[in-house]
Amino acid sequence: MRNVFAHLFCEQNMRTKPALILLSIGLLLALNISPFVMAEESGEKAQQSMTRIMMMPPEAEVTGMHVDANGNFFVNAMHPDEDNYKATIGVINGIDWNNLPEVVPELDASSKAEDIWHGIRTSYGDYQVILQTGDALSQGGVAGGIYSVDDDAQILISKKPDYNAFVPINADGTHGYLYTAWEDRPAGLSQMEIEWDVSTSEWSVLGGKMLNLSSIDGGWVFCFGSMSPWGSPLFSEELYFDNTQYWNDDSFRYHSDQTKLENYLGHYPNPYDYGYIVEIENASTSEPDYMRHLAMGRFSHENAAVMPDEKTVYLTDDGYDTVLFKFVADTAGDLSAGTLYAAKVNQDASRDSATTGFDVEWIEMASSSNSEIRTWIEEYDSITTDDFISGQNSYISDEEINDWAEDRLNKDLNGDGNVGYALDDRVAFLESRKAAAAIDGTDEWNKMEGVAFNENAPEYLYLAMSRIESAMTDGQDDIDLTQNSCGIVYRMTMSEQWNVNRIEPAIVGGPYTSSAQYECDVNNLAGPDNLLVLDDGRVLVGEDTNKHESNMVWLWEDLSEPFKPSGTISVDYVNLITTPIDKNSTWDYSFRTEVNDLEVGASYTAVIIIKEFGFEDWKGVWWWNNIETDGQQYDHAFSLPRGCYSISTSLYESQDLSSDAKNATILSDATFEFVIGMGTCTDGIYSEEIIQNNENEDTNADIEDGDDENIPGFGIMLCLMGIVGASFIVTRKN
Repeated sequence: MRNVFAHLFCEQNMRTKPALILLSIGLLLALNISPFVMAEESGEKAQQSMTRIMMMPPEAEVTGMHVDANGNFFVNAMHPDEDNYKATIGVINGIDWNNLPEVVPELDASSKAEDIWHGIRTSYGDYQVILQTGDALSQGGVAGGIYSVDDDAQILISKKPDYNAFVPINADGTHGYLYTAWEDRPAGLSQMEIEWDVSTSEWSVLGGKMLNLSSIDGGWVFCFGSMSPWGSPLFSEELYFDNTQYWNDDSFRYHSDQTKLENYLGHYPNPYDYGYIVEIENASTSEPDYMRHLAMGRFSHENAAVMPDEKTVYLTDDGYDTVLFKFVADTAGDLSAGTLYAAKVNQDASRDSATTGFDVEWIEMASSSNSEIRTWIEEYDSITTDDFISGQNSYISDEEINDWAEDRLNKDLNGDGNVGYALDDRVAFLESRKAAAAIDGTDEWNKMEGVAFNENAPEYLYLAMSRIESAMTDGQDDIDLTQNSCGIVYRMTMSEQWNVNRIEPAIVGGPYTSSAQYECDVNNLAGPDNLLVLDDGRVLVGEDTNKHESNMVWLWEDLSEPFKPSGTISVDYVNLITTPIDKNSTWDYSFRTEVNDLEVGASYTAVIIIKEFGFEDWKGVWWWNNIETDGQQYDHAFSLPRGCYSISTSLYESQDLSSDAKNATILSDATFEFVIGMGTCTDGIYSEEIIQNNENEDTNADIEDGDDENIPGFGIMLCLMGIVGASFIVTRKN
């Protein structure tokens, strides 16, 4: 079975997995490849391996999970039992988590926190404490200390260290800054300078400080995070303030948080200043800069996952009845401007949460930039508690959200007989969750947590749902599943341009026993929160639950047999359509190809090429997309001059071709030789009987060609198409 592109490479004789040159990959952009979907109708769970690798002290949540380029695994214990333990930032030494063995030792569930002074137990490697809440810092203050902008008065000491990001400042990654989020109201960021000590096989702490965030008016509940492909830490503001109307109501039950933020700032806070992704710029310096990306929407951000194109970003919304968002930047590597989307899901025809998945489409909300949104936010700067009137709203009202949605959809949504109008798109970026719901985005996720991706294992993104309940199980709207109080980790597949098109359960928590003291089985997942995808595709899952006695970190591996699509392709015929009056002009022919023996649920693509014997140019190339059912046929007409030709067809699985074109496997191929004209072909040379007319003119002479190496090539037009396409592919792959 020979790949039709094989001869375009220096590597000859490649068969099942040949390489495509950039020129042919460029042509691939013309594809409109259908997403690969494999339906799970059996109700059986996939084979998988769950290995318990860490346990936390009592009451402590697993946070801060981050694996750096050298395989160092940073992980924290947030808010443990205060009587016996401190909140801890640390790292597992002695293990390269980017290069794990096939089998990793498991930590026994009977392990006790009191066996070690900090209560953090590991099955593999040694846990080193780097910093704990309240530790004195070399540049003043204490770890977790939040200090007011105007007089440096201590407002609180946080016990909630969350996301860690290690930024190296030397070439081998053994010296750098460890940034840690402190998940409070107001929030904090610490910067610790650490260096690997080969003599002790531990990290040395060279210095540290709590960073001054006054340039962005502080932070609000910095939660989980991620590293951008260009090396900047991205921290997430977990807003947890669903109804902005009550922000300036001093009788509201959570108003003390706004009071602390007011004390931090020295003035009453604007709610629209908080609830975004914050990027740490110049992170390899001791004085970094901060950029709050308003264009990525305002909601309860858990974290952001930036795709390898450096434009597409997936954003999770932590809370109840929330939305999955996507952001596409205008410029690669610059998150300051772009377009925000909300996911709309179509559930499978089943309810079992352990097996039921969703098809995904994306609803465009609006496009804007940090600078434009900032001008809208400033309109609310002067509002204080003095402006609150019960029953009224000092901020963006539900009526304004409805008017924006009606304007966006050109539709009367509230039944008043009118279509509303909005002067701008502020609603989409300042009240993103409500705006998404108003234009029919799915707002039922419960309770959404982290999203994770690794470009070295690019087949899937993973999405944590700590519980499946409430709006996901109420029998209404887009999602209606059976309840799973122990949670599920979903995995999401992508089509072209890193576009998520499918969500399916991958790791299913439980079983759940309501009568037990700790309701979720100790030997399986409960309350998934932090996620990390390792280079080999295995997934680390950190828990945040009270349904296990101790929260744990699990190493998950999918052991199910990989999907192996199959199918056959054939050329049914090549037929003459019309004979030209001038036989030296082009002749009209048509061909038909057909596929059979396809796997149900798979999507295929065929490449069809016509060549003339002895010539390098391809005389025609067609991409047949969206092949899904047996017996599908593809007919096409073409025009060529007389000669000896062949038509070659190759069948691929669409996802395989789009994700790794140069190594895509040919499932089936077929070649059909044919003659155009009234002559015959011998050894690839076309000839006709010479006929003399009255003027002794030759109607035709032997048509000969050079050699018969049968090496495919491109015409000028195809080359230009390939070059343009290749430039886009290179950008994506980088």
